[in-house]
Amino acid sequence: MFDWYYAWLEAWPWLHYVIAAMTVLIFLMLRKLVTRFIFVVIKKISKHGKSLFLGNFLYAFEKPMRMLVVVFGVYFAILYLSPQPDIMVVVNRLLRTLLIVFFGWGFFNFSGTSSDLFTRLGRKVDGDRDSMLIPFTSKILRGLVIVLMFTVIAMEWDYDINGFIAGLGLGGLAFALAAQDTIANFFGGIILVTEKPFKRGDWIETTTVEGIVEDISFRSTKVRTFAEGLVTTPNSTMANDAITNWSEMRKRQVFSSIYLKYNSPVESVRNVLERVDKELRESPDVVDQEEIEIYVREFEEYGMEMLVYYFTNATPWTEWLKVKEYFNMRILEILKEENVEIAIPMPDLYKHRDPS
Repeated sequence: MFDWYYAWLEAWPWLHYVIAAMTVLIFLMLRKLVTRFIFVVIKKISKHGKSLFLGNFLYAFEKPMRMLVVVFGVYFAILYLSPQPDIMVVVNRLLRTLLIVFFGWGFFNFSGTSSDLFTRLGRKVDGDRDSMLIPFTSKILRGLVIVLMFTVIAMEWDYDINGFIAGLGLGGLAFALAAQDTIANFFGGIILVTEKPFKRGDWIETTTVEGIVEDISFRSTKVRTFAEGLVTTPNSTMANDAITNWSEMRKRQVFSSIYLKYNSPVESVRNVLERVDKELRESPDVVDQEEIEIYVREFEEYGMEMLVYYFTNATPWTEWLKVKEYFNMRILEILKEENVEIAIPMPDLYKHRDPS
């Protein structure tokens, strides 16, 4: 039935290579269609289930699967050309190696911070999507995937990894001595992740840095200062330092001192204190009524010190400034209405006129 086909091949041997090339081209064109069909089926199956875990897991293998379709096209094209057995041994090893790489690639994608695995982990363990536990654990798992992938590839190509492992044991002490700081930083990172003194996006302050936490890696923690500088602090230093997490404030303090002139009428000063106190107690932006303190506290060189002390609901910087500004303006209005002037730190000059 195919006598004409074999006759052509005998007449033009180069047709073998054309057919092999066309085979690769067909697989190359079908790679998106095949993967799209597979994932449409997977998406329908996962929708009927109670969990999207399977769908998310397989979607991590979408790009590796596309490449795998092309690899199989090349493999079938080589099989069609019927190479020598020793060549096929190498080809089969290459195929198995690429399969290992594609599986490693898929698991590497799945262990990313945006995968369903870490979404569930963050929800159950930490309850916070901005926790440093998720990216830190993701980096550890991705590192393990890469190490395991290269180990299996080495075994596939008959490399003796036992000698390598034994060498690690013999050189372990020297490595530990040479990498003390690295090991200390690694365990410092684990302490920061497990104790959770802060999370990504928190405003923290230590003895060495103050700013917004951006990331934590195996070695260091990156903090963006308010001057837009990026400070990288070793995890061991951060773990052993006192950390103030200002983002965990439940309320924010306002502490002000206003100096009033000594020639201000006493009754007017009392009215100012009472009106400011009433203003603060009636405001929904102020918390802890018992913490409101409005007093003439000290007699200083240039005037009477009026203490203004209270806490606001607003803890973010901009919102806190707006509340503070509002009450500062109200205090100025009250002082003006009561004819009480603010003392300026400069000496008053009094001229004595002699009647004669």
